[in-house]
Amino acid sequence: MSHQGAQASRVLTIPNAISFVRLLGVPLFLYLLLGPRSDVAAVVVLAIGGTTDWVDGYVARRLQQVSRLGELLDPAVDRLYILATLVAFTVREVVPWQFTAALLARELVLVASLAVLRRHGYGPPPVHYVGKTATFIILAAFPVLLLAHASDGAAPVAFPIGWGLAWWGLVLYWVAAALYVVQTAQLVRARAVQR
Repeated sequence: MSHQGAQASRVLTIPNAISFVRLLGVPLFLYLLLGPRSDVAAVVVLAIGGTTDWVDGYVARRLQQVSRLGELLDPAVDRLYILATLVAFTVREVVPWQFTAALLARELVLVASLAVLRRHGYGPPPVHYVGKTATFIILAAFPVLLLAHASDGAAPVAFPIGWGLAWWGLVLYWVAAALYVVQTAQLVRARAVQR
């Protein structure tokens, strides 16, 4: 096995440890928000989980510890944060169900694209910077929206900032989905031509 192949197959790396810690924040956030309704603590957990989104990738590149597990785990943790937050926020009426439906519909588009790619012998496409940016913006919007919901004093400032970020993130999220659909179509067409 080559040095690069050995690196890609590694599991015990610092970036993967960071991703696992971020993953543990998901059930903690849900418990805080839906159990004791400790909104301030939930804001802190969500803010840490969202703002450290870029840390694992940065550390992986900096320490040359990029691994296949990390490439799969990082976006999976991001999606879990978004899904868990959407469910909790919809239950607590922090966001309307229409916003949740728009984000979930985008995920269904991606799942369908992945199914098409797998059927044609392709793995998941690399994460696009537009999608990564959209994820970062949405994860930044969520704690601000929760702060607006939890604090009457912060609401006049946090509410417009949070929703500005949320809508911007949603638009970029759908732009990224369109790019993935185009990429899927190109790969499927190329495979058809090869045959």
